[in-house]
Amino acid sequence: MIQITDLAVAVVAGTAFGAGAWLLLLLTPRWGAVGLEQRIAPYIRDVADPQGLTPLTAPPTWSARVRARWDRLMSGSDAVSRRLRQARRVGGQEGITAFRTRQLVWGLGGLVAGALVAVLVVLSGRPPVAAVLVPVLAGLAGLAACDLLLTRAARARVSRIEEELPTVLEFLALCLSAGEGILDSLRRVGRLEGGELPAELREVVLAVGTGSSLAEALTTFARDLDVPSLSRSVDHIAAALDRGAPLAQVLQAQAADAREEAKQTLIERAGRNEISMMLPLVFLILPISVLFAIFPGVFMLRLGIG
Repeated sequence: MIQITDLAVAVVAGTAFGAGAWLLLLLTPRWGAVGLEQRIAPYIRDVADPQGLTPLTAPPTWSARVRARWDRLMSGSDAVSRRLRQARRVGGQEGITAFRTRQLVWGLGGLVAGALVAVLVVLSGRPPVAAVLVPVLAGLAGLAACDLLLTRAARARVSRIEEELPTVLEFLALCLSAGEGILDSLRRVGRLEGGELPAELREVVLAVGTGSSLAEALTTFARDLDVPSLSRSVDHIAAALDRGAPLAQVLQAQAADAREEAKQTLIERAGRNEISMMLPLVFLILPISVLFAIFPGVFMLRLGIG
């Protein structure tokens, strides 16, 4: 029968005490209350600052300071914002805050799961060193898993955009050759369903409709997505718009370059996959084949046969 050691009881009791203390701390009203200075500032502003030169900016709360330190500890806000934008999730500070909150929840979930595993390890009579390392490793694994999922989603969507780019450029060139303007061509491509790049072009058309210039909207769109082939194409389109060059020829040339780059990327991916397919052949199938060829002879030699 499993003996309950003092260390296991201490781990369970400490976890329960820590969780209860944290819940009581969250329920304390003063942590979420506005400070006295911020409450009375609007009423004494006429006396203390009659010209209104000092803005009423609230000092950072304890939660904002914790988020700032957490952001400095993990990957930067710019990298997270870029990946959120590439994965077509909510961008800006709200998106970063939501992602950090989700990442923290994943880390706490891994920590709790690791603590449960540590209790089981201690109850089974194993060395307590492993019980101490398991919660930390599980928490770090939860943080890394949340970041890895975002990275994979961003890479997958960037790959789809790169695949759609030559077709979209050729479609734009065809529309321009038919006599449509560049904005009407973008609007026509944006009406296509089932693609990542047409959805982004719809936002470009919307930005132009709200007052932005076409070159500025395209540059912002390419900078946010941070796809090299798309950025080069947008730079050439913006330069053609500024200089009055024929856009149809520029788009056809960019489509040809994008197809060549996609072909080169496909060849490189095929080479990497070929090497990956060699790994199980060399390290799994070949040793088993050698073992099947040698084992009968060794067995017969041990029996003295032959």
